[in-house]
Amino acid sequence: MLGAAPLQTIPINALVALTRAPKLERKLMNDYPDIQLHIDGQWRAGASGRSLPVRNPASGEVMAQLACADLDDIAQAADSAERGFALWSRTSAFERYKTMRRAAQLLRERADHVARLMTLEQGKPLAEARMEVMAGADTIDWFAEEGRRAYGRVIPARQQDVYQLVVKEPVGPVAAFTPWNFPINQIVRKLAAALAAGCSIVVKAPEETPASPAALINAFIDAGVPAGVVNLIYGDPAQISSYLIAHPVIRKISFTGSTMVGKQLASMAGLHMKRMTMELGGHAPVIVFNDADVALAAKTMVASKFRNAGQVCVSPTRFLVQEGVYREFVALFVEHTRKLQVGNGLDTASTMGPLANPRRVSAMQSLTDDACSHNAHLQCGGKPIAGAGNYWEPTVLTEVPLDARAMVDEPFGPMALINPFATFEDAVREANRLQAGLAAYAWTRSARTAQQIGAAVQAGMVSINHLGLGMPETPFGGVKDSGYGSEGGTEALEAYLNPKFISQAGLL
Repeated sequence: MLGAAPLQTIPINALVALTRAPKLERKLMNDYPDIQLHIDGQWRAGASGRSLPVRNPASGEVMAQLACADLDDIAQAADSAERGFALWSRTSAFERYKTMRRAAQLLRERADHVARLMTLEQGKPLAEARMEVMAGADTIDWFAEEGRRAYGRVIPARQQDVYQLVVKEPVGPVAAFTPWNFPINQIVRKLAAALAAGCSIVVKAPEETPASPAALINAFIDAGVPAGVVNLIYGDPAQISSYLIAHPVIRKISFTGSTMVGKQLASMAGLHMKRMTMELGGHAPVIVFNDADVALAAKTMVASKFRNAGQVCVSPTRFLVQEGVYREFVALFVEHTRKLQVGNGLDTASTMGPLANPRRVSAMQSLTDDACSHNAHLQCGGKPIAGAGNYWEPTVLTEVPLDARAMVDEPFGPMALINPFATFEDAVREANRLQAGLAAYAWTRSARTAQQIGAAVQAGMVSINHLGLGMPETPFGGVKDSGYGSEGGTEALEAYLNPKFISQAGLL
């Protein structure tokens, strides 16, 4: 730690504009539907009729009711996926491609409507929601194309008249479990990869943000995906996961969520020899060296840090700034943070919306109080915003001791932690200190330093001097406790395919 006095604390109250847009919100809430399950080609309520309320995080109001699946519904979804797989796996890659491309186009045509649903249920600004929907369509297109190129190979044999072939077959019905922070993005990667490979799928979508996933599924249905290929359920996460993972029909598990839950599901899947992709928690370091473009780094990383109110698995969180530019970086970072407009995501002036649920507000309060009790310096933010909704001020803390909880547990919210470092070795040691290893960022003008930091940091993804993560064509996944497998690139498609070796001798 530097021995200098803390930077001046800047109040944020006068800089945060909270606009509720009540008339617009009420009008759009009228368009928010009750959500049903989709099983075997039918939209329907759960067998028991049980439902859950869906609340708007900007106001706390109940917007609609969500149908919940019971055991009978879950069993029917698995049986439906078995029938769907028998049909879809025999459909040619070219026909699957055409259907998926139609689904992508329908999603684009419906982007404005789907984005409004997402903002109402999740809180993110409307522009971010629309961007997520359009990126989802791009993801479908990319996997549709890639599915046509899931090539096998011929292996030269050691004997004459022997042919050795490797063919790739779809692994089987898939169970996918997704969180609420990116209701389209987290599903579409699993859904598009599975369908491109020839698999059927049961999606357990998030109960807090159910309408946009339902709209995504509906685009595939309207595009002509046969009944049983895509199934959508909501309900008790523990009940659904324990049933589907153990079900003999399900051959592949894909989960995005916390490390704690991911380990539990991976343990269950291992007992049943199910293939798994696990995209778990992160705690991304950002290393800013003395030779970095400090102004660009600060501006870019503020936008990334507070995107989706920091509720992003690859969100930059632990900022490690070399001593020569530390004070300059902090001043610029705080300045840009103060300019954020916090408010209802339906208001076009808002650049950060509410947190997704009251639990996140409580978590931010607890982590902030703990950091301050460890003598961290609060530069701005640090408290909830009064009024209805789950609003929290964008928060910047500096010189945060390593034993503060926020330096160990992923904040998953609008909180940036900034500490100085002296040497390259110091930065690497801190970057690799935690068991999280999903994403990392670095800023430097030195090609040598960039190469060295890319090699030294233990993360599944490293982005240097820009934001370069999350495209459909690039790998997306972590190491250590951040999981294994990829949700992007050709690696993602391979997880849904089984290589089969066929060796054939010539007939006499």
